[in-house]
Amino acid sequence: MLSELVKKYKIILASQSPRRQQLIKELGLDFEVIPVDIEESYPAKLKKKDIAIYISELKAKSFDFDKLCKNCLIITADTIVLQDGQILPKPKDFNDAVRILQTLSGNVHEVITGVSLRTKNKLKSFHSITKVYFKNLTPEEIHYYIEHYKPYDKAGAYGIQEWIGYIGIERIEGSYFNVVGLPVQRLYSELLNFL
Repeated sequence: MLSELVKKYKIILASQSPRRQQLIKELGLDFEVIPVDIEESYPAKLKKKDIAIYISELKAKSFDFDKLCKNCLIITADTIVLQDGQILPKPKDFNDAVRILQTLSGNVHEVITGVSLRTKNKLKSFHSITKVYFKNLTPEEIHYYIEHYKPYDKAGAYGIQEWIGYIGIERIEGSYFNVVGLPVQRLYSELLNFL
């Protein structure tokens, strides 16, 4: 069982995302949140599908184990939303959220989450990709969602677990929890192999 394997580690989740924190908690893991503040830039020639892993590894490598603890297990993640080769970021404001949701409306996009696991001596990274199919959203639906749910902290300007997910997403291919922010089933398996 994973709960036995992690007993010798102090688990650090390097994310302020309440969704990631809840998902880790639901795995039955005790952890401390220590957010990491890095510039999330990447080489221009990096393939779009590799960006999430690249950023999650930057976050993981930013920790100094000598200052933190020798027995820490760091978990970092980064999520991007990709449609037609374009990254759809967190919206800057209301109008940006409208623009992003109009782009997603009636289309399919990919949610890619890169996850890194790091101890003092090891680093392991993986990613999960989920295809999300949106129905055609009306302007009223888009405005209602943004006004009531304020998705400014979410890549792609939406949360699948919120109203827009209930009414707007026709289907997905892949992990639901990946779209929420962390592919927990894959994380569980990777942790078992990593430790």
